[in-house]
Amino acid sequence: MKKSKLLVFMLLSAVSACRTLPPRPILINETQPWLTQGKKPKVALVLSGGASRGFAHIGVLRVLEQEKIPIDFVIGTSVGSLIGALYGASKNSFELEWLAHDLNKEDIFDFTFMTPTQGFVKGDRLMTFLQDKVGEKKLEDLRIPLYVTATDLETGELVIFFTGSVVNAVRASAGIPALFPPITLDGRVLVDGGVANNIPADTAREMGADIVIVVDISKTVVNRSLSNIKDYAMQSSAIMMAINSQSKLHFADIVIKPEVGAVGIWDFSRKKELISAGIDSAEKSLPQIKAAFQKWFDNQTASRK
Repeated sequence: MKKSKLLVFMLLSAVSACRTLPPRPILINETQPWLTQGKKPKVALVLSGGASRGFAHIGVLRVLEQEKIPIDFVIGTSVGSLIGALYGASKNSFELEWLAHDLNKEDIFDFTFMTPTQGFVKGDRLMTFLQDKVGEKKLEDLRIPLYVTATDLETGELVIFFTGSVVNAVRASAGIPALFPPITLDGRVLVDGGVANNIPADTAREMGADIVIVVDISKTVVNRSLSNIKDYAMQSSAIMMAINSQSKLHFADIVIKPEVGAVGIWDFSRKKELISAGIDSAEKSLPQIKAAFQKWFDNQTASRK
């Protein structure tokens, strides 16, 4: 009897420890005209790069999922591709959140390898982690279509993966220059997608998205605790990505910017804080999202007159 009471107490404690969202009306449901008429906009979710700050993406995904906002496809860059892949391979955002609790810096950065011509991180641990969580899944097998970006190091072109190995695509997209060695796929030498385009909202438009929702975690790059060459390389990459992001934001209908500036890009100890920042920013953006859907519907109605 005591054991069963203890088990119940532990389960209740675990549930109460998880943050729950307050009840709110569902934003998109069967009463909306564009769904009852068989019409709805094509919605793209763009997840930017930003190293450990990518945990904020999970909070955003939880809100969008609870509000039943239909996401037709995700475009992920760097850590955005990692979160997008894990989400697509999970049943829902809550499973993704539990999975994220198992993700530590050591799962991605194996600082046991260094050559002056390639980088400080071998990259095997990232691929092993992905293999363990995603298995042999291909991008086209995921629950939500995922487009993964990488940069051709020789030509500077943005490369987009939409079929093939999830593990290989994410490894290419997350290959931060000077830290990870480039990976060669399909005859291309590839590095982090954020080098060419950290927020590919323009790419989402080219793929036919009617509404583009961007999650920008590259907002703040200030870091006053740089101490070694790895820090310098990471900070240089963060600055580059933040700068090239700004010219792409006007392609988005909604830009969600979690308050992540206080968390270092190496810091994997503040996952809960980052997820909460994603939740808060997504909740604040709900009126804009609703307005974007309403604008699309109004335009559709006007075009039929």
